[in-house]
Amino acid sequence: MTTSAPRLRRRAGPAADRHAVAVGLPRWLWVPAALAFGLIALPVVGLIVRADLGRFPELVTSEAALVSLELSLRTAAISTTLCLVLGGPLAAVLARSTFRGLALVRPLVLLPLVLPPVVGGLALLYTVGRTGFAGRALELGFGITVPFTTAAVVLAQTFVSMPFLVVSLEGALRTAWQRYESVAATLGAPPGTVFRRVTLPLVLPGLASGLVLAFARALGEFGATIAFAGSLQGTTRTLPLLVYQQREVDVDGAIALALVLVVIAVVVIAVARPRSAQVVG
Repeated sequence: MTTSAPRLRRRAGPAADRHAVAVGLPRWLWVPAALAFGLIALPVVGLIVRADLGRFPELVTSEAALVSLELSLRTAAISTTLCLVLGGPLAAVLARSTFRGLALVRPLVLLPLVLPPVVGGLALLYTVGRTGFAGRALELGFGITVPFTTAAVVLAQTFVSMPFLVVSLEGALRTAWQRYESVAATLGAPPGTVFRRVTLPLVLPGLASGLVLAFARALGEFGATIAFAGSLQGTTRTLPLLVYQQREVDVDGAIALALVLVVIAVVVIAVARPRSAQVVG
């Protein structure tokens, strides 16, 4: 009996999984699944059908379009960096600490996920604006005015996109094998070394996924931006804001720019997320 137990354990490994019988799905699941896919995909198809593909290069290479695209990419990259620098430590604290008030902190951190973006923009405006307590202190103490500047765009994008990084990274930290960290600590490694050499490699897939989602969300941000930063050409008018403006005067231009955002979002998600999934596998 003692010699057969290891054999049973070996059979329960990956080799046994290859010989396992695949469990199919109930047929009725395909109907709502197809409807859900259609609900997501058909509006994109509608944009493509309605687009004036003959004028597409002309519409997406106009000066206003290029300026707004450059501003969107630049501010989204800065916002994603801020999400990493600030949201990464926040996710680690939420995942590994047990301080009092944690049950209250987590819902507040996730609030931008369910809060209408325009409400978040108003909250930022009345906090960092000239009449807000933080904005008044910045203006009186340092002469800094945040609203209706490029910095306001970055702040609005960071506000709405940081929870995506926090959720992904916190989940990765909770499911990471803490046994490796315990072994490293037992061998005398300080907490900083353990976090850098052991924890980070374990959670890289979740971190990569969170960064991708944060960048995509920042790139498509509209409501908080227009409420807090306004729509100033070359300063705060990102590509989503230009699409909203163009739909009033040039529908073909708005559709072309919307397709640009769709393509960028698809490329970001399709190219970056499979890499993180491959690490998991």
